[in-house]
Amino acid sequence: MRILGIDPGTIVLGYGLIESQRDEMSLVHFDTIKCKARSDMSERLLFLYEGLMAVVRKYKPDVLAVETPFVGENIKSALAIGKAQAIVLLVAAQNKKPIYEYSPAQVKHHVADYGASSKEQMQEMVKMLLDLDEVPQPNDAADALAVAICHLRESRLRDIINGSGA
Repeated sequence: MRILGIDPGTIVLGYGLIESQRDEMSLVHFDTIKCKARSDMSERLLFLYEGLMAVVRKYKPDVLAVETPFVGENIKSALAIGKAQAIVLLVAAQNKKPIYEYSPAQVKHHVADYGASSKEQMQEMVKMLLDLDEVPQPNDAADALAVAICHLRESRLRDIINGSGA
């Protein structure tokens, strides 16, 4: 299974692809799609859409997984991230790919076994789980890889519960 994890943002959208075969996972690719911060929101969303469509066409993931925005105190930021998340949903629908959404706490729980893990702890876990020499950079791409790992672990758990896994 090839999983495209996405950390949505309207200025920087991180993405990371992992592949799973049996009990092993491996890194395929990670990067970011960067928009001009001063451009109009509609232009940024179009740029994100076109960039993400190109990623899906090139790497042909089986499934997409996206992190949902954490509202917290900055509602304006959460609303902007929600717009980027909508672009991800649209790309998934247009490519007829299943999409799964995970909260930041779910991602932390599935990757670091602790729902309140720090960003540094998460990055170190991504490095360790994917057997990398260093933490993936930029942070947005590392976060996207964490989302992909979260989906892989969640889907394996779901398979076990449904009786179709090991």
